[in-house]
Amino acid sequence: MSEECTHDCSTCGSSCEHVDAKDLIAPLNKDSSIKHVYAIMSGKGGVGKSSTTASLATAMAKRGYKVGIMDADITGPSIPTAFGLDTRAVGDGESIFPELTPGGIKIISLNLLLENKGDPVVWRGSLLGGVVKQFWTDVRWGELDYLFIDMPPGTGDVPLTVFQSIPVDGIVVVTSPQDLVSLIVTKAVRMAEMMNKPILGVVENYSYFQCPNCGEKHYIFGKSNLEQVAAELQVKVLAQIPMDPAMAAAMDQGAMETMEHNYLEPVADAILAHEQG
Repeated sequence: MSEECTHDCSTCGSSCEHVDAKDLIAPLNKDSSIKHVYAIMSGKGGVGKSSTTASLATAMAKRGYKVGIMDADITGPSIPTAFGLDTRAVGDGESIFPELTPGGIKIISLNLLLENKGDPVVWRGSLLGGVVKQFWTDVRWGELDYLFIDMPPGTGDVPLTVFQSIPVDGIVVVTSPQDLVSLIVTKAVRMAEMMNKPILGVVENYSYFQCPNCGEKHYIFGKSNLEQVAAELQVKVLAQIPMDPAMAAAMDQGAMETMEHNYLEPVADAILAHEQG
C-alpha cells in the first residue's frame, strides 16, 4: 500500500505504489481558471460550517476578489439559502453555469439543480463524490481568485473525493465549544494531515453570547478548551465567533452579504498571509 493511498490496495485489484497524488487531480472545466481553493470542514455537523463559508466568501468578495462557492454538502445544502438564491442553474450541453449572488459570488449547489428543492438526496457515497467532482470538471466558473468548498460534516467519501480530485490549497476547520471539541477537531486535522493539505487554523462558532446592553460575555456552552486543543495539535485559532441572532437571521433570509459586521475578516487575513509565505 502506497503512502499516497488511503485504502487497502489489495481490495481493488490494482497496485497504487507508483501512483502520484497529482495524477488523481481531476481536470478543471476548460473554460475556467481558479487561482486558489480552500475547503471549510468539520468533524461533525451543526457547528455553523456553512455560515462560516458564506461569511468568508463575502469577506473576500468585498475586498475586490472574484469568488465562488462549491456547496459540497450534497445531502444538506444550505449555501443557496444563505444568499437568497431560488432559481435553477442552467447549462449549454457542455458546461453548467453557476448562479450569481447580488454581490457577485458564483455559487453551485445540488439544490440549484433539483427540480424540487425539498426532495431528499438518498444516494450512496460514490454518487455523492461523483457530483462533487463534476462541480469541478463541468461547472463553468470562469476566472476566480478564490473558490471556497463548503464540505459535508465528517471525514467520509465526499471529503476524500475533494482532497484527491481537487487541488485544495488549504483547510479551515470549524467547531463549537462543546465537550467533544477535542475529538471533533482532531479527526478533521488528522484527515487533513493524511491528505497532505495545509491547515490554516480553526474557527469556533457559538463561543459566547455578548449581552447587547452591558456587553458582558456569557458562555452558554461553557468556556471552551479550544486554545489547549489547538496548541496540542499545533494549529492556530483563527476566530472565536459569538452567538449572533443577526447572523442566524441573515442565513435564513438570504442576506449574508448585507451583514454589517463580518466575523471572518481574521480568516480572510490568514488566507492572504498564507499565500504570501
